[in-house]
Amino acid sequence: MNARDIMSTHLRTVAPDLSIRDLANFFMEENVSGAPVTDESGAFLGIVTEEDLIFQDKKIQVPTFVNFFASLIPLGVTQMEAEIKKVAGTRVAEVMQTDPVTVTPQTLLDEIATLMTDGHAHYLPVLDQGRLVGIITKRDVIRAVARGSIW
Repeated sequence: MNARDIMSTHLRTVAPDLSIRDLANFFMEENVSGAPVTDESGAFLGIVTEEDLIFQDKKIQVPTFVNFFASLIPLGVTQMEAEIKKVAGTRVAEVMQTDPVTVTPQTLLDEIATLMTDGHAHYLPVLDQGRLVGIITKRDVIRAVARGSIW
């Protein structure tokens, strides 16, 4: 069994300029945990998930400083800067994941399960030659189990 067999093809996408509030409403109204982000032409730009919204309430990790030969060297400044930008984001483009884990229609189910469990990727865009053709969520895998399609 592969991604093509379990992916959802009814794609509900969002635009990068959508406000965070409108995104939250979209998630609630559509009862989804994430959405692909596409531009006006339908080109895939990334994904945005509930975790990206929850991230906005995260405490910022202040960098650690190491004393090295009487000099203070900050560790984690780049990560802190990225977190500040994401926490302060008001549009999807500012909080979305621009390089998410993706699969192809031919990706086998065992690899999908591994990505979801080991890689903590619970929302997998399915790309065919760079074009978005589907989405796989934990619910899609569970639906396949319930139907007896797997195991």
